[in-house]
Amino acid sequence: MTRFLGIDYGKRRIGIAISDDKGMMAFPKAVLPNDNFLMGELKTLIAGHDIGTVVLGESKDYEMNPNPIMSKIKAFADELERETGVVVAYEPEILTSHQAAHAVHISGKTDMIDASAASIILQSYIDRTMESNGNRK
Repeated sequence: MTRFLGIDYGKRRIGIAISDDKGMMAFPKAVLPNDNFLMGELKTLIAGHDIGTVVLGESKDYEMNPNPIMSKIKAFADELERETGVVVAYEPEILTSHQAAHAVHISGKTDMIDASAASIILQSYIDRTMESNGNRK
């Protein structure tokens, strides 16, 4: 089975999470700078971990309207699909950074907030798709 890759997209940093080999659990992996080397690093990561689907946080406000960064996220998703051939899915990310900040504050690993947010996004996607496929209650 192929794995999932979760991404919390930000202007300066990109949080990365990867699922286990069964696609049931998400784990924070890394925080990468959003720079000219990002796409190459993601291509290597996707190929090296047998990623079949990338789950990208969908940034919306409390009224479910797209936040201003969504245009950059969509352009990034289009480029990622073109460059890697993997499917990109979206998962709402409301409050994931807040949840991640709380979790890492407890653990003391503040440099991994974006990766933890990516993990929350990815786990939400996994749980939702498994429920809709009847694999979990």
